Parts: sequence; structure tokens; C-alpha cells
Amino acid sequence: MPKRINFSSNTKWENMVGFSRAVKVGNLIEVSGTASADEDIIIGEGNIYEQTKFIIQKIEKTLTLAGADLSKVIRTRIFTTDISQWEKISNAHNEYFKDIRPACTMVEVSALINSRLLVEIEATAILI
Repeated sequence: MPKRINFSSNTKWENMVGFSRAVKVGNLIEVSGTASADEDIIIGEGNIYEQTKFIIQKIEKTLTLAGADLSKVIRTRIFTTDISQWEKISNAHNEYFKDIRPACTMVEVSALINSRLLVEIEATAILI
């Protein structure tokens, strides 16, 4: 059985909800849903493009802790409260993933945990 390693960003939310920022099992890394919050501060408030960029940068930092980088991402899942802004989200996603081209899903959801958050992203990476 491959070894399991949990990675934490030490936010209050991880303990409150009972989750890890990322989990690595063998060569697979799953990064939890990531929003543009830095504790109680919303980064890029009101700007879905800036929120998306900040989220991908947070995911990149988490992957680094797990021994990977964005080039190892094989899938992203994007949740937004406003699908009409898909092009802004896509533009930010493309800035980081245009050469990597992971599988990607984008869906509209009725709400995220904070109404000021416009987008949340999960990522799967594999070390090969």
C-alpha cells in the first residue's frame, strides 16, 4: 500500500472542516478546493480573473510542498458562481496551463462558502 502524506496550510478551516490542503498517495496528489482567501481576506474581491490567478498560485505552492509543480497537473475542476465570466476564468487558467493542458471541467454552482468568492478550483497531479 502506498504511503499517504497529508499537507496542511494551517488555516483554521482545515481543523474546523476536517480536511487537508492536499493529500499525496504514492505518485498521486489531490489538492482540495482552493479559493482566493488568505484567512479572512478575499484576494481579488469582485474580480474573477484575479481570484483565479491567485488560486492557481496557491495550488502551485501546495504542489511544491508535495514535491511537484504545475507541470504535473493532469486535471483541474473549476467551480464558479457566474459561468457568464467563463472567458476571464479561462484566460487566467490558460496563463498557467496553456502548455500543460490538463483535463478540465468548469461548472456553475449556486454558491461558495463565502458570497465574495467567485471561483474555487481543485487539482490533481501525478508524479511520473
